Amino acid sequence: MNRLSQLFNDARSSFWFVPSLAVVDGIVTALALIEADAVWGDRWLALWPRLFGVGAEGARQMLSTLAGSVMSVMGITFSMTLVALALASSQYTSRILRNFMGNRATQYTLGAFAGIFAYCLIVLRSIRSGDAAFIPSGAVLFAFVLALVGVLVLIFFIHHIATSIQAVSIIASVAQETNAAMDRVFPEQQGREPDGAEYAVDQQVLASLDDRTWYPVPAQVSGYIQSVDEDAILDLARNHRTIVRMERGVGAFAVEGAVLASLALTYPPDQGMIAALNRAYSISRHRTIEWDPAFGIRQIVDIALKALSPGVNDTSTAVMCVDYLTAILARLSGRRYPPSHRYEGEALRVIASVPTFETLLADAFDQIRGSAEGNVAIIARMLGAIDTLGSLTVTLSHRRALDEQVQWIAELAGRTLPAPQDRARIEGRLVQVRETLKSAPAAGAVAEEA
Repeated sequence: MNRLSQLFNDARSSFWFVPSLAVVDGIVTALALIEADAVWGDRWLALWPRLFGVGAEGARQMLSTLAGSVMSVMGITFSMTLVALALASSQYTSRILRNFMGNRATQYTLGAFAGIFAYCLIVLRSIRSGDAAFIPSGAVLFAFVLALVGVLVLIFFIHHIATSIQAVSIIASVAQETNAAMDRVFPEQQGREPDGAEYAVDQQVLASLDDRTWYPVPAQVSGYIQSVDEDAILDLARNHRTIVRMERGVGAFAVEGAVLASLALTYPPDQGMIAALNRAYSISRHRTIEWDPAFGIRQIVDIALKALSPGVNDTSTAVMCVDYLTAILARLSGRRYPPSHRYEGEALRVIASVPTFETLLADAFDQIRGSAEGNVAIIARMLGAIDTLGSLTVTLSHRRALDEQVQWIAELAGRTLPAPQDRARIEGRLVQVRETLKSAPAAGAVAEEA
């Protein structure tokens, strides 16, 4: 299933999949209308002679003109798309190109023109003159309708491509995909938390892990881990009565021959176990957002870093990146994180590599903070982001991570802001943020130590 899911995601993010389906749809529609014309064409012509009355030569000329025009427009559309890809790659980051390629509006536009072209060719081929004349009047009329639809699609695409290369549109699009990934990886309800007895069992089991013999399982290919079939890993651990420790999580780069996971066994794993464990991982040449929200955060951070570079110096874009990163992290405030230890009854079976709030917070702000030296707008915005997250976060470890970010930002501001008024402004924000983080968590707060 991982392989099928990977192939489907790759096809869905390509420029050929939707246009290919549109070509097939155009051919099927043309054949269906030609057959309908063969059965009811005379009746339609008798009822509406001005609408369906067309000669063989006129039909050929119109369809030939439409097919040629559509191909020209399709070439222009591809050219506009490639120009947009080049601009986005040079101005923002090359990691957002996959988002452009997977954009439904672009794919449907290319598919519409490809489908109209295929439709016109099939209908054009069916026209016959002479003694056995056949003119599919209904199909020719529908081609005229498709031409009008193509004009509307072209107008829409020009508007779409003009808006899609704007910074706010790109950032918002990546944030939307990242939020969808957050909903998949961090569902609202992850099951009840372990009680005291279960927690005691956890500690006893974890204390005995160092005494076990761990055998490494090497990766069979190199690439980024796009997803992991955790059910398959749990079944493997259950069937062999062992513990699987995932050494690489989603988004990590696996090197062929390097350790992918470890098995607690009394004997080395055979090739069947190694192959089965590798099949549970979807590994490809690039990262995807579907099950890797950290990659979405990475893309927005890259845009912010490019905006803060001396050659660009676009503070407004960097501020928008901080705002959307805040919205993404705030979405996690009420979520329960997946457990890193998976059990079968009281038996530990899987030690998973799972993302945490602390790692995602560091991914979002560490590099931006490093590039914000002397930029009072970015420093103030980051403090505002932490203030917002602190007001929404009820977990103690999350608040500690936010407090560390505040300390690092305070050190940055004191070291790089020369103007007294700027330092005073940041000091005021620091006082406000620290008060927010010191305030007592809301009722029902979760303390990880409890």
